[in-house]
Amino acid sequence: MDDSVGKRIAKRRGKLFTQQGLADRAQVSVDVIRKLEQGQRHTASVDVFQRIARALDVPLSRLLDKQDAVPSEDPDAGVVAIRHALTPVDDLLDDDVIDTAPLTVEDAERTVTYMWGCYWSGRYELLSRLLPEALIGLRATASAVPVADRPRAARALARGYQAAGDTLVHLDQPDAAWLAIREAMRAARESNDELLDAALRVSVAWQLLVQGRYDESERVALAAARGVEPAGDVNDAQLATYGVLTSTAATAAARSRRASTANDLLGVAGEVANRLGYERSECQTTFGPAKVAMMSVDCAVVQDDYGDALANARNLPRDAALPLASRARHLADVAMAHLRLGHGDRALTTILSMEQLAPDWIEYQALPRQMVSELVEQERRVSAPLRELAIRLGAYPD
Repeated sequence: MDDSVGKRIAKRRGKLFTQQGLADRAQVSVDVIRKLEQGQRHTASVDVFQRIARALDVPLSRLLDKQDAVPSEDPDAGVVAIRHALTPVDDLLDDDVIDTAPLTVEDAERTVTYMWGCYWSGRYELLSRLLPEALIGLRATASAVPVADRPRAARALARGYQAAGDTLVHLDQPDAAWLAIREAMRAARESNDELLDAALRVSVAWQLLVQGRYDESERVALAAARGVEPAGDVNDAQLATYGVLTSTAATAAARSRRASTANDLLGVAGEVANRLGYERSECQTTFGPAKVAMMSVDCAVVQDDYGDALANARNLPRDAALPLASRARHLADVAMAHLRLGHGDRALTTILSMEQLAPDWIEYQALPRQMVSELVEQERRVSAPLRELAIRLGAYPD
């Protein structure tokens, strides 16, 4: 197994700070630094890891040993191929022609819908093969369709770029992910779809969240929310878009340890969700009462309110109409709450359920691997289920 997160922190810190010096610089407890480095724990809240990474001037992924590539025998697949598709040079050539046959608008829309289905199933490896050719085809389509079809083609292109950006976040390619979402926003302007433009800000805010830029994430989400704030009778699409932007701002506030603001924003999102009354998928984001319940668990976990997190989790129906990746991410929060409260058996059971639910998704997630590493450290005699899970996740010591 690779070095633990604590060993990676200690290795980097040793060149720069004492444990107390790192704790002061990162504005976290020295006890957390000590326990991580000594292997007494392998996990911490997201914002704690972000603060440590920033203090050490390293990408968060380097601390978490996150998988950042999808090797393939196909030279036209993988992260590098996606990057090439995002950085075309057609406009720099004399003929300025995209050397790919355009799709029909209907085929372009079906292609994007299929890619988003893969995304919400956590099938990033498959997406790494689909995205390069798909992005080129969507660009060709947007350039070739008749004027009357350009808004639909532009919408499909924007959604394709958004899928690329969101996927690249999971593959730890933040610069390429940012480029993709900015291209998505540019394409969306040609779609004449105000809600699409607002919904893309959810992806922008999420990328900022992953980078630890919590204040900016909250501000982007709230600025977009103000633009679509419902007044009077509005349709469900607008309610869902406003709701998901507001709840996204709440998660950013929670990570900034601003509990009051986070709770206020979750309250607003809850009112909108109750008004909507069901889980609605809008511009590749889902929003409704179950989504707000799920995000309330996330907000509690990142603020170390583990008892509240489990209490909130009981409000989420087992049959909630949420995407697979969202449900798996929710189980990660539940497992973390159990782990921190000393419920090792329940944490293990939850992680096993998560793996069974989303085996493709879990392969690219650092948090489950860290929790399993900690469970292995805690057990005097490692049980067969835990040992086998740790081996599958690459979390078992050599």
